[in-house]
Amino acid sequence: MLKLFRGLAPYRTPIAAAFVVIFAQSMSDLYLPNLMSDIVNKGIVNGDIDYILGTGLLMLAVALGGSLCAVIASYLSSHVAVGFAESLRERIFMTVSRFSLHEFDLIGTPSLVTRSTNDVTQIQNVLVMIQRMMVAAPITAIGGMILALQKDRGLAWVILVAIPVLGVFIGAVAAKGFPLFQAIQKKIDGLNLIIRENLTGIRVIRAFNRGGHERARFREKNRDLMETSVKVNRIFAVLMPFMMLTMNLTVVAIFWFGAKRIDRGQSNIGDMMAFMQYGMQILSSFIMASIMFIMLPRAQASADRINEVLETEPDIADPARPKTPDPSVRGHVEFRNVRFAYHGAEQAAIEDISFSTGPGETTAIIGSTGSGKSTLVSLIPRFYDVGGGQVLVDGVDVRDMAQKELRSRIAVVPQKAVLFSGTVAENIRYGKEAASDEEVERAAKTAQALDFVSAMAGGFDAPIAQGGTNVSGGQKQRLSIARALVKKPEIYIFDDSFSALDVKTDAKLRAALKAETGDAAVIIVGQRVSSIMDADRIIVLDEGKIAGMGTHRELYEGCSVYREIVQSQLSEEEIA
Repeated sequence: MLKLFRGLAPYRTPIAAAFVVIFAQSMSDLYLPNLMSDIVNKGIVNGDIDYILGTGLLMLAVALGGSLCAVIASYLSSHVAVGFAESLRERIFMTVSRFSLHEFDLIGTPSLVTRSTNDVTQIQNVLVMIQRMMVAAPITAIGGMILALQKDRGLAWVILVAIPVLGVFIGAVAAKGFPLFQAIQKKIDGLNLIIRENLTGIRVIRAFNRGGHERARFREKNRDLMETSVKVNRIFAVLMPFMMLTMNLTVVAIFWFGAKRIDRGQSNIGDMMAFMQYGMQILSSFIMASIMFIMLPRAQASADRINEVLETEPDIADPARPKTPDPSVRGHVEFRNVRFAYHGAEQAAIEDISFSTGPGETTAIIGSTGSGKSTLVSLIPRFYDVGGGQVLVDGVDVRDMAQKELRSRIAVVPQKAVLFSGTVAENIRYGKEAASDEEVERAAKTAQALDFVSAMAGGFDAPIAQGGTNVSGGQKQRLSIARALVKKPEIYIFDDSFSALDVKTDAKLRAALKAETGDAAVIIVGQRVSSIMDADRIIVLDEGKIAGMGTHRELYEGCSVYREIVQSQLSEEEIA
């Protein structure tokens, strides 16, 4: 947690101010029992009304000053905690935005959401408590002990007995609760995972009538979290009653033995009352410390999880001295003996891949499911790094280029179309923020999206729901293609982006694309032979290796894998 709190450096001034104000508040609280003792000893005993009134007004002024300090301290500590939580969330977001796909798979999206929200809130809450209690508690405890001894040394043993009893009990409770707090955070991750899967997969759940199964899964995880939380609360539930019992027994002991000392003339009523107040302040400081012990274990667990994110070094990072391709070289992609395996996989996903393509050329990649098609194109924008060989864009190894520079040259239409909440125009402009209305409309027209966009209420200003749930799968694909077209890159990657389109729309789209992408390199991952048979080069993948490369006619005649695919999809008349 200390490592995480190094980020508090920009808040040094308000933290220092909060500490000063809290110190002043603590000193006022310590000063009040002394004034009360003086009123009893010097005013009431002697019948000096003027002294009582004067000291009473001073007590009122001190109390009001302490209250004002408490308000200011609360404002400053809250300001620091909220500001730190804001910067912490930003640090997490910026760190996660640099993650490769491997880090997302490793930590998990639901866990990242929990760490950015619930865990940061835990840190925020404990930071407020630290500023308020970690400063006030030791001042009150030490100052109270000194002043209590000044009032009556003969009663000091009462407090010296109560403090170790409280300390041992608080330590035992904290040691028991810390592992459970860590378990709670992990179980929140598991619950978030189920919630996310149910929200994103609701159509599949309903289609297969698995609502009861999912409710049972949720109920099991939710109950598990509840039982762990109850176990923690049971442990800490005994803490407050035990502390109150200890405090009340301490008060009784002070009154009992203090009365005996007064009867023997060894003390007086004012000093005994002041001693009792100081005793309560000392024990209250231990209660404050116990509250911190309740919150610190959970905050420590949250801090560890946040640090895990912040300290994770992305597999993919920009080189120290990035290279920039020659401006005269545009739209060239080359694979040289490329090999790639996913983390933990026993076999390579793709192996010994070599080919090149250039501007004005269309390269299609086809193969059976799991043959490595999407994996291959993911290496071009450097979503993953190769395990062997080289991927070159415009003559430069992608690992030697800055990621921003590399991806500025590429437009990717992913296998699963993704839209963001906003308008149709905003989603298309995601590819080029400064695109004019004419460019947006032209991209939509090329992507065969203009007709259905014009039919929507508001046209290009029509709202798109989160995840694009208010448009069909084919419409999402066409808007995703329009988003890539408006960018006008030098390399287009279409990763099975036409799968949701009917044959007629597919043919019209491919014809329009040819005119729009004439000076760019186009790489298409396809499942349908009809979508890729006109490509300049077709690469056939089989179990991660190239089984054939050439034109449609060349492959049909010389590649058995490709011939099987064609014969499974096209009739004899279409093949001819």
